[in-house]
Amino acid sequence: MENLVLDGGFADPVMQAQQGFRALMDALANPGTIQDLTLDLIPPAPLTPELAAVLLTLCDHDTGVWLQPDLATETVTGWLRFHIGSPLNVTREQAAFAALLDSNILQLNGFSLGTDIYPDRSTTLIVAVAALSGGKPLVLKGPGIEHSVEISPLGLPTDFLEQWADNRAQFPRGVDLLLVADGAVIGLPRTTRIIGKDA
Repeated sequence: MENLVLDGGFADPVMQAQQGFRALMDALANPGTIQDLTLDLIPPAPLTPELAAVLLTLCDHDTGVWLQPDLATETVTGWLRFHIGSPLNVTREQAAFAALLDSNILQLNGFSLGTDIYPDRSTTLIVAVAALSGGKPLVLKGPGIEHSVEISPLGLPTDFLEQWADNRAQFPRGVDLLLVADGAVIGLPRTTRIIGKDA
């Protein structure tokens, strides 16, 4: 158990955290683009390397993290406490970051939307999807996109477009989304308009 908690983190924490941070900022600044997030991590199951990479890059002892219950095993929570020191027992409403292992149960409501004065106090959701392609085509428009971008993440819930429209309508409040799979990440900031390809 002790080795599982200690092993598998960043071999070079400063360099790898910088690489991860650049990838995540590029993903949010350029919605819909696929950014490389291969950072050579071996976290304990069921935590995926991509979820782990985002958490190790963005979280510290000041950032409350909510874990999907299926993800919050004793080994995973011990590993995260050792590597990032974040509080892991916060509610959805208190979380600065939320990690979801099953994208099919994604519900954007219930997390912090921030406030009109402090919209940055909202939750960023990190969601593991089956793949970043192969799903229903979605068209993205908005800041950071010259005309439009098409994505097709696999595994989003059937009501995702309705959820996202409700989230976007709260602007400047609202959650931001990071979709991760296969060593990569797509950023969906709250300002992004998402519609079905045939809409």
